[in-house]
Amino acid sequence: MPRKPTPINELKNKNSTSKNETDKNNENNTGEESEVENLSQMLASVLSYLSDEEIEEIDLEYLLNHTKGLREWWEHYLKTIENKSRRKLNSR
Repeated sequence: MPRKPTPINELKNKNSTSKNETDKNNENNTGEESEVENLSQMLASVLSYLSDEEIEEIDLEYLLNHTKGLREWWEHYLKTIENKSRRKLNSR
């Protein structure tokens, strides 16, 4: 039976920055830079979760619920793919 995974917030991330540094960086970033920063933070959280050797079973729902902004990004990504697929099918 898989054990309950450690919350992503509690996983050690050697490359993480402090909250104050992150807030300061976000204030200085433009829209595109901010989006890249957010994606980088989500990726770091997911990779920390995936690299945790104590986790026996990957729980995608857990990742979506406990990684800030990941669910919203995922839903937007799926809608983008659906729209591209529809346009491609309609153009034939």
